[in-house]
This record gives sequence, structure tokens and C-alpha cells, in this order.
Amino acid sequence: MIGQILLARLQDLPEEIPANISLLELLFKGGYMMIPILLLSVTAVYIFVERIMTINKAAKTPDQFNDQIKQLVINGDISGAKMLCNQTATPIARMIEKGIVRIGHPLKNIEASIENVGKIELYKLEKNLNLLASISGAAPMIGFLGTVTGMIQAFISIAQEEGVVSPKLLSSGIYEAMITTAAGLFVGILAYLGYNFLIARVEKLVHSMEYTSIEFIDLLQEPQSK
Repeated sequence: MIGQILLARLQDLPEEIPANISLLELLFKGGYMMIPILLLSVTAVYIFVERIMTINKAAKTPDQFNDQIKQLVINGDISGAKMLCNQTATPIARMIEKGIVRIGHPLKNIEASIENVGKIELYKLEKNLNLLASISGAAPMIGFLGTVTGMIQAFISIAQEEGVVSPKLLSSGIYEAMITTAAGLFVGILAYLGYNFLIARVEKLVHSMEYTSIEFIDLLQEPQSK
């Protein structure tokens, strides 16, 4: 009975929020807590696009690169192998180039040099991914904070109202709270999915880097085993 009365009163309210309201207009009605959520969403999109472009560029190692390096090293053409690495300009090529420069040194020193370059390249690939992970957790929390502030505003208005509290007054704080919650969750979910997608791409590239470095070390050991 009470629900029917409340519904009837809500239907009698003036249409301040039309049914065909645009998404942008709805976001603006979420209150000032929407500002940090929108900033986080822009930052998340920028990081995702920038990282995916960087990772795609880093993964573009020619299919025949390993075979060409192997053939050049076997033929003793060290300068040609260095030139090929410089022309390729990928994390894998930079690791192999460091190993080529160290040819003639003990094998452990070569392995350590390649590993150090690999760590640097991994750091470059993972740049700003921690920030994207932070956004995936911070955006929903800011949304929930907007919910709390919206409800506080609604109850303050109710406390200041004398007599019967109108549904219009109550609903104004509630829909603001719901908008910030939905927006925060939406940004957080997208940032979380984007973070995990990028991590998977980085792990795949790291696996390729490790495989190539192992092949190169095995190549340097071949003359010693004969």
C-alpha cells in the first residue's frame, strides 16, 4: 500500500529527468564526484591505448630474425649480426645485440648481460600498468563515496523538511548516488579487464624473449660441444 502511494506521488512529479535523457546529461546529474571518475576514465583509456600500441610495436620481430642471426653468427659475421639487431629495434633484438657484443666473454657474463637488458625491456613494457590497476580499484571506491555523499545530502534535506517529506526531495539524492556508483563500477570493470588483457600480452612477449635468449645461448655453446 505504501509502495503504491509512493509510486503514485513519483508519477505526479514534474519531469525534470526526461525519459529520453542522453548519457552525457545523466552523467552531469551525478554530482561533483563524477569529476574524478571521468578523469580516471580518460586516464585509463589513454594508458590502455598507449600500452597496446607499445606492446604491438615491441612484438613485431621478423619471423626469420632468429634464423638470420644464427646464420650470421655461425659465419662469423658479428658486425652484420649487430647491424641486423639495430635495424630490427625490438626488445628481442636489443637483448640479442647485447649478447653479440659480449661474444668472447665467459658464457655466464653473456647470460647476465642478456638478462639485465631483458629486465629493462620488461620494465618498459609494464610502464603505467600499475596505475591502470589502481584505477580499476579506485574508480568503484570513488563511486561508492559518491553514493554516501548523495545519501547524506538526501537525509540532510529530509531532516530540514517540515511536515511530510516529498518523494521528489528524497529521490534527488538517491539518483545522484546511483549514478556515481554505476559510473565508478563501469570505469573500474573496464580498467580491470584492460589491465589483465595487457598483462597477458606482456607475458606472451616475455615468453618469446626468454625463448629467443635461450636459443642464442645454445648457439654460442654449439662450437664448444663439437
